[in-house]
Amino acid sequence: MKTLKEFKDFITKGNLIDLAVAFVIAVAFGAVIKAFVDFVIMPLIAAIVGKPSFDDLIWTVNDAVIPYGMFITALVTFVLIAAAVFFFIIKPYNAWRARQAKAEEAAPAAPAEEIVLLREIRDRLSR
Repeated sequence: MKTLKEFKDFITKGNLIDLAVAFVIAVAFGAVIKAFVDFVIMPLIAAIVGKPSFDDLIWTVNDAVIPYGMFITALVTFVLIAAAVFFFIIKPYNAWRARQAKAEEAAPAAPAEEIVLLREIRDRLSR
């Protein structure tokens, strides 16, 4: 029973739950980007290049088939996911952090606790 309790405590820790939620959201986000690539970007590429996907591009060397087109498709998907993460998550987060830092610099720093105590002592002694 002690092991079960330890496992329950481990599972219910905030960081692990936050990580699990982030993972689920990331998987869903990846699916949305993949659908965007498959159903919007690749048809646009097909209109330009003439093929709806790079998946059928192969290179044959001595009966060995190298499907480099699948790599190109995966690379396009990766670049679009990275761009979406950058522009929709990283960039707004960095802007928010910069505003927070600017607000902290603008706010006067509170005096240290020792300074406050010394001022109280001074004020009481001056009476």
